[in-house]
Amino acid sequence: MNQHTIEKSVSIKGKGLHTGKATTLTFYPAAVNHGFRFKRIDLEKPVVIPADPTKVVATNRSTTLGIRDIKVQTVEHVLSALVGLSLDNVLMEIDGEEVPILDGSAAPIIKALEQAGRVAQDSARDFVIIDEPIEYKDEITGAEYIVLPSDNFQVKTLLDFDTNAVDAQFASLNNIAAYKETIAPARTYVMLSDLEALAEENLIQGGSLENAIVFADKKISKNKLDELAQKLGQPKLTTDTTDNILNAKKLKFPNEPSRHKLLDLIGDLALVNKPIKGKIIATQPGHTGNVGLATILRDLYKEQRKLKGKPKYDPTKAPIFDSVKIAEWLPHRYPFLLVDKIIELSDTHVVGIKNITMNEPFFTGHFPGNPVMPAVLQMEALAQCGGLLALSKMEEPEGWDTYFMKIDNAKFKQMVVPGDTLILKMELLSPIRRGICHMQGRAYVGNKIVSEGELTAQIVKRS
Repeated sequence: MNQHTIEKSVSIKGKGLHTGKATTLTFYPAAVNHGFRFKRIDLEKPVVIPADPTKVVATNRSTTLGIRDIKVQTVEHVLSALVGLSLDNVLMEIDGEEVPILDGSAAPIIKALEQAGRVAQDSARDFVIIDEPIEYKDEITGAEYIVLPSDNFQVKTLLDFDTNAVDAQFASLNNIAAYKETIAPARTYVMLSDLEALAEENLIQGGSLENAIVFADKKISKNKLDELAQKLGQPKLTTDTTDNILNAKKLKFPNEPSRHKLLDLIGDLALVNKPIKGKIIATQPGHTGNVGLATILRDLYKEQRKLKGKPKYDPTKAPIFDSVKIAEWLPHRYPFLLVDKIIELSDTHVVGIKNITMNEPFFTGHFPGNPVMPAVLQMEALAQCGGLLALSKMEEPEGWDTYFMKIDNAKFKQMVVPGDTLILKMELLSPIRRGICHMQGRAYVGNKIVSEGELTAQIVKRS
């Protein structure tokens, strides 16, 4: 599946929920691998803020991105809509610091983006793939998350409330194609007890009963209701309803609060900036916990990207070269033959295996009581694999030798000790010319890169 962007620009306008200030947000097509980015254009010098967990500066009642003192607030609904339409690359220009709240859901944003159209791009999507369970609990809020392997993106939210005004409930999304109809229309909500405090702190200057559901979790005096009505721009407020919703507003879904929490969760996970293949079960989710999980998944993606080229080693499969065949091609012998077998060999790459035992002669002095494989010998093991790749291109490989010329950008990241199995991968960086071989080498133990570097050698006819 390829990446997608929008076909043409489109705008939405409205007040911010917390600031009450009118802003215009315009969506623009973006190049492959651009991701989601916000651009503040109301400043003397525009500032671009990527949708990234490291750019989150606040999670109180909404998710706020920022660089230094430049912010974009309440980004979760718009990011959720982008994911809901399976978009990958969009630039969003905004002329203020808060995204319009509109009706408190993602439905109007979906409608605008559908008018902009969706177009495929010439680059494949790169996924965060969940291959083993992840458990995460946000100690500050108590939100708990379980992430499980799945062939597609699935989300489930479980909510329990500290009030009888709303029943415990859950919501689920098993296919992103259902997002538009089942999740996008769900509106934000708040408890009346919280609304009073928010109004007193001037945190919902753009809030109204048109963009939020208010659950009457307590009885308050008529004077207090009148004061609140004035702040919300309502002629009258009443808590005397059968379903505990201020002014008897109707829910779009019986479980609208849990659906909106799911909407928010998807928006916050858009900060990963890569689509997810996994099932996420969230209990009592909130922006703080959501961003914490997004950070974990972003780090997982970075690790997966590093290991993207890691070979798969099945020790039960017969090798392409065993140690006897390797000794026919390479002149190295004990104690300097550092490749046990070859499991992959193509025109451009080779993969070898070296099993590290306590019997390696270099452990005698490196170091007594603390056996560590010398980093330079890891490079030598890679070079010997590279030599086999180079020799495989010769008509009589037994009659040629390969000699080191230089090593560039060598990095040694983990210790290699007895019991480890080194997976050695060498890839040609350019075609072999005049006997000169330039290769990239990486050595792995498990899912970790232990060493890497660029190696250059020359093929020489054996005299």
